[in-house]
Amino acid sequence: MRHERNASDHTVTAYLRDIGHFVAQRWPGRPAPYPWEDVDSYGARRFLVGLQKAGNSAATTGRKLSALRSFYRFLVREEYVEHNPFGGLRAPKRGRALPEILSVAETGRLLDAPLRVLAEARRTGEPDRETEYAAYRDAAVLEVLYSTGARVAEIAALCEGDVDLLSGTVRVRGKGKKERLCPLGRPAARALREVLERAALIWPRQGSGRDRPVFRNRTGGRFSTRSIERTLKRYLARADLNPGVTPHTLRHSFATHMLDAGADLRSVQELLGHASLSTTQIYTHVSVERLKKVYDAAHPKA
Repeated sequence: MRHERNASDHTVTAYLRDIGHFVAQRWPGRPAPYPWEDVDSYGARRFLVGLQKAGNSAATTGRKLSALRSFYRFLVREEYVEHNPFGGLRAPKRGRALPEILSVAETGRLLDAPLRVLAEARRTGEPDRETEYAAYRDAAVLEVLYSTGARVAEIAALCEGDVDLLSGTVRVRGKGKKERLCPLGRPAARALREVLERAALIWPRQGSGRDRPVFRNRTGGRFSTRSIERTLKRYLARADLNPGVTPHTLRHSFATHMLDAGADLRSVQELLGHASLSTTQIYTHVSVERLKKVYDAAHPKA
């Protein structure tokens, strides 16, 4: 997973956990090594049925099945076993819930929140430069998340060498370490320039821009995904928005707003870094649902 597929540490850990669940069910209390060749299609099916009877969701069941199918595919390839008992099993159908999104107006309120908070702090005193940097950093993080539609981990991993303010793009590394270029809107490019200039005053540039993080914490280290999530929660409260919104909601909002404004589905797929167009198509359903709500509210015969 790590060396051939370039899977992230998070994905590798999830696969290990799912395989460990199977081991605990199949050989409780038994130490390694395990007789993987003893598992037949009936044993694999029993495990799948047990997951469903235990109340696991279709998504969880499908993920565990995918992990074990991939693991046994590896065992067959390396000639540890002859057959893949999970190969012929189908995952249960998943009902695809429509993603939650923010309206354009709500998004604007959220993006304005960090600098509004800074303006209030300036009225009551003179914030130090670290506090000012944090406000401009938070504003830039939110702007870039919404402007690019990137995942929060992709934004947290940005280095200065990934940013090209002349062309107005950032290079992000998605799932499987695949790279793509994301355009920056003018507000996001302006926010990035501001935060990079302020960071240079606090932490003098050393080494290559390929290694220097774009977004930093108070000690100069990389601003983590967890820190971005906590920061978002704080500004959601200030903007009086749904506290359940996550950084991924901005990604959903980006895609839906693009389609609402006339962008074609293939372009949105490229911008999001989706491997399959079917993954992107859920946003067309979101747009249709919004149109139906507008219709119901406005049409006299609705």
